[in-house]
This record gives sequence, structure tokens and C-alpha cells, in this order.
Amino acid sequence: MEKGGSLNFIEKIIRMYRRIDVRIAELSKLHAARLKCRETCCTCCVDDLTVFEVEADVVRHHYPELLETGIPHPEGECAFLDDNGCCRIYAHRPYVCRTQGLPLRWIGEGEGESGDPEMFEYRDICPLNEEGVPIELLDEEACWTLGPAEGEMAAMQQEIDGGRMCRVSLRALFVLKAGSEKACP
Repeated sequence: MEKGGSLNFIEKIIRMYRRIDVRIAELSKLHAARLKCRETCCTCCVDDLTVFEVEADVVRHHYPELLETGIPHPEGECAFLDDNGCCRIYAHRPYVCRTQGLPLRWIGEGEGESGDPEMFEYRDICPLNEEGVPIELLDEEACWTLGPAEGEMAAMQQEIDGGRMCRVSLRALFVLKAGSEKACP
């Protein structure tokens, strides 16, 4: 996407990552005893993760040589893992990668007792990090809330892409070399 104004969006995403990282550091400290996530823990690093084009541009901007000449990690795990299970784009990893492992919460629609749609709070955590206070009992401030950051990125994506909500798989970034056509028309 590297066209007029996209560098501005890359800078906006980087600033957003910095804000997110501050909150993630607080949550990581709070949950230090339960978090088993460490370097080379790549259980969450799977092929089916997708990002908005505006986030893909961050990777394209910072890692053009890797995308042009690097070899993706074998299918089944994230294409950006190295042979030791470490992330080759860690400094500029996408939002979804930053929040993995933490207790997550989000509001979503489900079927109520009457069969009518109702809004519910959902929670999840990496199975490796389940030990400790059950996530259902955590205060909501002790969880990463999904929604606000995604909304911020969606707004940037709409602004830069004229309302399209194009997403691209991380593996596809190796196929769609820097400067080539977008993943979705």
C-alpha cells in the first residue's frame, strides 16, 4: 500500500503499538506468576492469523528484505518464525501477536435463555496460562479488552482504503511482496 499518506498510517500504528505495549506490560506484570509465554513459545503463532492492510504495511515497510529474500517458516506455524521458534518481526509484530497469552475479554452476541440474541462477556486465555485465579473471577481491569484497539485500526483501514476492510494473512505477505498488489481487490 506504500502510497501517499500510508507512511503517516504506519506512524499512527506504531504509536498505537506503543500505547498497547504499556498496558500489556502492566497486565504481564500483574499475571507474571501464571504467564508461561517466553521466547520460543510459539503455540499461538499459527498460520490463520490475519491483519488489516494498514498493519501489513508496517511489516512491509520495516522488513522488505525479509519479504523479498526470506523463506517463510513451514506451514502450520506463523511464516515469520525462525528455525528456533523466535519471531523475526517481533519489534513490529502485529497487534494480535502482542495480546496473545494474556487473559482476554470481549463482548459478543450469543443466544440467551429465551432463544433471543443477547450480549455476553466472553473470556479466554492461552491453555498454557490457565493456572491461577480462574479468568472468570478476574476483575475486568485485569484482562485485555478486545474491541477498542481493533476499532481504532478498522477506522484507519477505512480511511486509507476508502471503506474496504481488507485483511491479509501473515503468510501471504511473503507471497505479496513489498510494493505489489494488495491481497484483496
